[in-house]
Amino acid sequence: MSEQTPLLQVKDLQISFQQNKDWKPIVHQVSFDLYPNQILGIVGESGSGKSVSSLAILRLLPENQSKIVGDIVFNGQDLTAFTEEEYRQIRGNKIAMIFQEPMSALNPSMRCGSQVEEMLRLHTNLKGTALKNRVIELFAQVKLPEPVEAYRKYPHQLSGGQKQRVVIAMAIACKPTLLIADEPTTALDVTVQKEIIQLLKALQAETQMAMIFISHDLGLVSSIADEVMVMYRGQVVEKGSTSSVFNAPKERYTQALLAARPSSQVRLQRLPTIQDFVDNQVPTEVISPAERQAAHVQLYAQSPLLVVKDVAKDYISSVGLWSKKTFRALDQINFEVYEGETLGLVGESGCGKSTLGNAILQLDPASSGAIFYQGKDITQLKGKALRALRKDIQIIFQDPFSSLNPKLTVGQAIMEPMIVHRLFGNKKEKKQKVLQLLQQVGLTEEAFDRYPHEFSGGQRQRIGIARTIAVHPKLIICDESVSALDISVQAQVLNLLNELKEQYKFTYIFISHDLAVVKYMSDQVMVMNKGQIEEKGEADALYAHPQKTYTKKLIASILE
Repeated sequence: MSEQTPLLQVKDLQISFQQNKDWKPIVHQVSFDLYPNQILGIVGESGSGKSVSSLAILRLLPENQSKIVGDIVFNGQDLTAFTEEEYRQIRGNKIAMIFQEPMSALNPSMRCGSQVEEMLRLHTNLKGTALKNRVIELFAQVKLPEPVEAYRKYPHQLSGGQKQRVVIAMAIACKPTLLIADEPTTALDVTVQKEIIQLLKALQAETQMAMIFISHDLGLVSSIADEVMVMYRGQVVEKGSTSSVFNAPKERYTQALLAARPSSQVRLQRLPTIQDFVDNQVPTEVISPAERQAAHVQLYAQSPLLVVKDVAKDYISSVGLWSKKTFRALDQINFEVYEGETLGLVGESGCGKSTLGNAILQLDPASSGAIFYQGKDITQLKGKALRALRKDIQIIFQDPFSSLNPKLTVGQAIMEPMIVHRLFGNKKEKKQKVLQLLQQVGLTEEAFDRYPHEFSGGQRQRIGIARTIAVHPKLIICDESVSALDISVQAQVLNLLNELKEQYKFTYIFISHDLAVVKYMSDQVMVMNKGQIEEKGEADALYAHPQKTYTKKLIASILE
């Protein structure tokens, strides 16, 4: 590689943003070279400067609020000297970008085919039928099912993985020499994620383009990149070949990032965090499958806390003049959960995981079947009895920001369920309880008077957890509660959930599409597919010896 001329040279890049009339540096002296036909992986937590650096390369940062210093040389040309008109010839044509969220990257009011045509019209001479044929050809190239039909569809008519393929088709439409993929698989299922990675690798090999692949998922980066650059707080911590960085990381931050990811092979008593590495107290205690099983045998000697029996859920998918069509989201679901147990619930998007969680919570009741909680059929509850149940069965949502009221302070948000359920005495006693909860979830007392927007994603999830446990529930449904978090923050939250479970004897139903995380958390795992239970069993045994083809496919998709 060193004999070649770099396609992209970034030297001493410094990016500052305006904050209260001052310029605050966010990215500090970042330098790297990218060669033709090379994939560079950039990893790091939220706020490390990964995405900001890539947006600076394309000059997509707001000009009046950002300041860029340093050299960005592409194909021998200094991009920092380009006019906006010259940049327009480069963007989408020579340098293309795949954004993190396909739904916001696509125009909901335009058909998918028209959106890709727009890019081709701007940079090529194609017109009419030739233009349409090129789009259909691109859709076939990115392996979109039924490309001719996809051409006519609107984004909302496609699945998440299919939308991302449309975005990829748009990015490669003009055969760019450099493709920047910014967290292109974050919101996708493990199997779809693997398909997208394989697709990007195949497209890169076919077109020989260079690629910058940005992610906080180390497994993904290790499976696609030739070189890796690790960023932390706007600086480059470590750089090198993928094998050297992942197999023999030199810096403690890189070591901590790699260790924080749950392994599907070995189960640690506690996940290592970055703070553990700083303090030189890295946990290494491993739980063997035999120990895990023995510790939970006593749980199954008692009566189950929750029994789900023949539960089905139907939705009306379309209504005609004389008839209506229904869609069966859940089909004859049967299982039991014991007190003190964590039941993991896995499956791809649309399999019915969250629908089942909502049915148990009575937020979206089942169409038929029974759900017994402590021996009582809760599908028959109404009014006061149902409100009383809400105290016992709680939920931790996927997105802590949208589940918290932005107008309420953190203290008010946590105190609210205490007031509703008339717990913990007067206002002063309630406040004392909230301060105690904040401390338990790893936040300081000053958080009480602050608002949700003043916190990071991991801190907001801790606030959400504090609010959930404020009423001392017995059963907690964790619905994708760590999927939006960075690896290191995820490790902290998972450790917290296990500590709280030990302290309060909670029972969890842990819903996720991340199989490594589910295995780490769960005693039993239930695999769902198209509204049905595909397979259920003890976590270590199910992962080691899956019986069903679908489960084998899911487990094979784990990227470590």
